[in-house]
Amino acid sequence: METHFPINKNSAALEAAPAARGMVFETRKLRKVYQMGALELVALHGVDLQLNAGELICLLGASGSGKSTLLNILGGLDLPTSGELIYKGWRLDGAEDITLTMFRRNCVGFVFQFYNLIPSLTARENIALITAISQNPMSPEEALEMVGLGERMDHFPSQLSGGEQQRVAIARAIAKRPEVLLCDEPTGALDVTTGIAVLEAIERINRELGTLTVIITHNAVIAEMSDRVLHLSDGKIINIETNRTRLPASQLKW
Repeated sequence: METHFPINKNSAALEAAPAARGMVFETRKLRKVYQMGALELVALHGVDLQLNAGELICLLGASGSGKSTLLNILGGLDLPTSGELIYKGWRLDGAEDITLTMFRRNCVGFVFQFYNLIPSLTARENIALITAISQNPMSPEEALEMVGLGERMDHFPSQLSGGEQQRVAIARAIAKRPEVLLCDEPTGALDVTTGIAVLEAIERINRELGTLTVIITHNAVIAEMSDRVLHLSDGKIINIETNRTRLPASQLKW
């Protein structure tokens, strides 16, 4: 499939894409099929979706509902089998590897359940690995201050709690100032108190940087802090719920 994204091997960033009405992502009849021998596993069934600048979105659903597949496609980690994926007016479905690489590098920050920090590097140094290859990054120190770890930046991962390590991972994801932050079960390995501290960091980034933020969770309580909740089941969005008001992360209880 031809992509109309204006990028080549000499392009440094994805800058020219015009945002349409604040829309960041649009998907049309998005479908993903995994081939397992003679068996076809359909992970997404014709998903139609619009995600807008500055929104905080929760993807809610059971394991196997298609949440991670959808997140991976939005982040350029996977390609749809069919359908359209549009980022700020540009087609990404069927894009060349170099396009997706530059898209991931410049436009998207990822946060996963497991922190994936390099144990031999300090918090500051883990983030500097990303800022060194970014176009217009904030400093590692600024990113760590944003997640409340300004006093811990010279500590190694082994000297940090699980929640602090996850906040370092968030700082690493947002240090390049991405337009999109994708979080896959960011509190899944944490207790309630620590998880809320992590969600407060995500909330602050969404509010202060205006970053479109998408959070995968099994926990329906976390959905109360979002603008919209997308309920997935069997690879389909079965309901979209809009919250009149967002509950602050500090008030969440589960």
